[in-house]
Amino acid sequence: MPEPLDVALAEVRTLLLDPALTRAVAAGRRRGQRPSVVRAELRPVSLKAGPRLQISTSDGARPYTRNLAPGPEAGDAVDALLAEPFGNWHVETTDTTLQLRVTKSGEAQVHRATTARPAAGDAGHDREKAYLLDPGDPIFTEIGGSAAKRRQVDAFLRALAATLPDELTGPLRVVDLGCGNAYLTFAAYRYLAGRGLDVELVGVDVREDQRRRNTELAERLGWGDRVHFVAGTIADATVGAAPDLVLALHACDTATDEALARAVRWGARWVLAAPCCHHDVAAQLRARPAPAPYELLTRQGILRERFADVLTDALRAGLLRLHGYRAEVVEFVDSRHTPRNLLIRARHTGTGPTDEQRRDYRDLVDQWQVTPRLETLLSTQDRAAPAPR
Repeated sequence: MPEPLDVALAEVRTLLLDPALTRAVAAGRRRGQRPSVVRAELRPVSLKAGPRLQISTSDGARPYTRNLAPGPEAGDAVDALLAEPFGNWHVETTDTTLQLRVTKSGEAQVHRATTARPAAGDAGHDREKAYLLDPGDPIFTEIGGSAAKRRQVDAFLRALAATLPDELTGPLRVVDLGCGNAYLTFAAYRYLAGRGLDVELVGVDVREDQRRRNTELAERLGWGDRVHFVAGTIADATVGAAPDLVLALHACDTATDEALARAVRWGARWVLAAPCCHHDVAAQLRARPAPAPYELLTRQGILRERFADVLTDALRAGLLRLHGYRAEVVEFVDSRHTPRNLLIRARHTGTGPTDEQRRDYRDLVDQWQVTPRLETLLSTQDRAAPAPR
């Protein structure tokens, strides 16, 4: 049940200044208020001069770190942070985990738990998986923190980390096409901003109610000036300047093709697309007999549908290669968690296709007598639009 905010913050202060502190994070904002920084992280560090309380704050673009001596110096800095209108606090000590969320009415919703310790002899066994985004991060208070969602968020962020170069510096403009309820959109921003990048992110969804919901959530997290949402179709939504990175996660059927075509038109440097259903090519396979000797592949409905999935994504990757991208299809998340677990990952190289790549693609579509939607969209773009930047 809710508690008085001043009492809860006094408990947080005690934990922050306790020598047993291991980590604390403050983020989000209270209703109608905005902290001077979007995030603060506190942890103990050992320096040559002795133990210090390290406080790292971020304005959403760049981090600022201070190492403060125990006593009045650390106490004053902690008091200043507690006076900021953060919406969430997550504090971990060697014995306790405390999560505090400020409600709309200005009270504190507090969850306390005892920190589990490994049994003797268990070192190295059954350790909790190291997530790229801490499962205790306050963002999960807003987007939901079920085990399944944390796994999917972590799988996506690992794919994102593997796509972007380690030496990348901002600014980085990101567009998420077909973002839905945007929990992966928010996770992407949180991770990228945490790398110290100057990130601007736009989410697109056809539903106006999703735009309003996601915009309100961005404001609550304190990211309203960096994370924006627009209502519109994947093909036509107005998003401003061309992005560096395009995301299209679980866009249904040919919506994935529209997202890939738009990414190519923009000349996006990187593309991550997790396709959902694949009805278009499956319908084309049903409409005509399979070429010999592959009739057994499509005779049974379940096999035809699965083959259509594979064929569709193989042709999408092939088309991206023909348009100057290095493309690969990888596993997005373990198939135990979702059957739609493939990810098309592409990086723009500007290198033209080889004759072999052209021939391999054309031989495949001619043999199966299919016309991928992405081919139609890209052909139209090639005739109507200038070359990408």
